[in-house]
Amino acid sequence: MSGAVYDALFRHGFVRVDPERAHHLGFGAIRAAGPVLRRVPLPGTPVEALGLTFPNVLGLAAGFDKQGLAYAALAGLGFGHVEIGTVTALAQPGNPQPRMFRLPDDHAVVNRMGFNNDGAHAVARRLAESRGPVGDPSGQRSGVPGRPVLGINIGKSKVVPDEDQAAVEADYETSTRQLAPYADYLVVNVSSPNTPGLRNLQSVEKLAPLLTHVRTVADETVPDRRVPLLVKIAPDLADEDVLAVADMALDLGLDGIIATNTTISRDGLVSDPETVAAIGAGGLSGAPVRERATEVMRLLRGRVGPDLTLIGVGGISTPEDAAERLAAGATLLQAYTGFIYGGPAWPRRILRELERSS
Repeated sequence: MSGAVYDALFRHGFVRVDPERAHHLGFGAIRAAGPVLRRVPLPGTPVEALGLTFPNVLGLAAGFDKQGLAYAALAGLGFGHVEIGTVTALAQPGNPQPRMFRLPDDHAVVNRMGFNNDGAHAVARRLAESRGPVGDPSGQRSGVPGRPVLGINIGKSKVVPDEDQAAVEADYETSTRQLAPYADYLVVNVSSPNTPGLRNLQSVEKLAPLLTHVRTVADETVPDRRVPLLVKIAPDLADEDVLAVADMALDLGLDGIIATNTTISRDGLVSDPETVAAIGAGGLSGAPVRERATEVMRLLRGRVGPDLTLIGVGGISTPEDAAERLAAGATLLQAYTGFIYGGPAWPRRILRELERSS
């Protein structure tokens, strides 16, 4: 399906369907096509990062496949890596519906999903059946047709108070012990605006001991390989806080940073202000995040130097957006909202245009 055809269908048909229902319908179609998609070779040029070979530079950000149900099928659409989650230690339903909203005029989405997921134990059991532990001769391998690099994004269970550092660390520990064996890389998410208090954990005073604890637990759980550990940060951090996270990453020997998550800002939107106000709280993703996400990437790369892996996400909709983020210092890219608006052919189209311009 061409981009123009999908765009017409989206604007005249899909926008009439509740966004969360549309997601489930589209996700169901991808899962149904899995046996075919898993046999499709991955496009693009391999990228060496995190001690892994990524089949190409473009990945799917966390939030699309929350439960680890279709990561291999999603690779068939062109993604070289898929990040599942966010997964929490405890199963939780997320926030009340409706909790996902489109702003088509801004090429944006607002969500307040609230980490709805089956919990770490259930997702680990699913991955054990579908993939097997990384390094298991009977398990899947990354970088071959239908088998992308798999990232697992973990977050705080809603019932755990953010002010109780020991409880927070224990909560992330549970997820790490369950999921690290199946992760090519692991991401600590402290930047979603939809779990009360979560963003408070981005302060270096709280974040450094949390990441140190997760690193220790991952090494204990998977003693025969180093599971790369990254942190995902918000675009709403002040510049000095972005630089503090960069310094902390270097001090702790962190493997990478993902920048950025959704924003709570509503500045610069062209959508009707009453419509935006009626939507209410939630994280804004898509084109309006592009400029700040690129600024954060430049800040990070300027601070950490050339070697640390930085994954750029936020507002990547066009090949030009992707090229801009790479020029700003990203090692790898991720998308979510651009994929929603671009359709199933979008990942391969982005990669094809990047190859042509390189």
